[in-house]
Amino acid sequence: MALTLDVILRSAGIDSVDAQAIRHAFVREHEDTGLAGIHADSTDEEILAYTSQQSTKPRIFPVDPPPIWVVFIREGGDRARLWSVLENRGEVSNDGALRTFDLVASEHLADLGNRLVIGWRSPRTWRLNGPTAAGYPVMEIADAQPVPFPGFDRLVLDRPQLQAVMREHRYAAWRTALSSVVGIYLITDTRDGRKYVGKADGAESIRQRWSAYAANGHGGNVELRNVDPTSFRYSILRVFDPATPTRVIDEAESHFKHALDTRRHGLNRN
Repeated sequence: MALTLDVILRSAGIDSVDAQAIRHAFVREHEDTGLAGIHADSTDEEILAYTSQQSTKPRIFPVDPPPIWVVFIREGGDRARLWSVLENRGEVSNDGALRTFDLVASEHLADLGNRLVIGWRSPRTWRLNGPTAAGYPVMEIADAQPVPFPGFDRLVLDRPQLQAVMREHRYAAWRTALSSVVGIYLITDTRDGRKYVGKADGAESIRQRWSAYAANGHGGNVELRNVDPTSFRYSILRVFDPATPTRVIDEAESHFKHALDTRRHGLNRN
């Protein structure tokens, strides 16, 4: 049995009833709105802005569109390559000719962006109801392009990025690098600026510690169990060779806790 988009959507927790599919084509000008179109070099921000504005005429766009928009880019007459999944937070303006929606990028299918290609059976149709699109065949899932490791000193990750690094094939080099060192890392709660200094030492690499954070948010740390991890940001303060004595790593951890004052004004308890 052929693989369909429905299987992909369900694997991401998306019910096709709650979704619609849009396929953009590269055009200089949107035929309905007269606004500038998109092209091969359009940025994600430009494509998002383009998607958020919909004409009121002709009336092929639903009055009450669903909460999930699965957006593709046309690739030939009968193919569509996934650009992104967007969450629709509602209509924010309507001047009688143009409707504007508050759309934000979702983590749904983020690892399949630019990789998933489906067959688009209706070449003249740019929008489909979710259940219709769900029956369209998957034509290709391309291999993910490797992402170069930026270096320990430049590594700053939010929680979704951390989870992607620990899960996706394109970040294999990152996991190898993080497996090769122990050291001191920093977790910042970006909502209020509070910080937590942690360490990975002995037989536990930074990758192992961060894998635990990616899985449950707190990594077993009492200090973090009651804090919502969705706004956490992760970075590395100092790395050591795994053969470094534990005493040296403990001293570095204590130094950074003192320097950043994370015991009194942060998330460290000791």
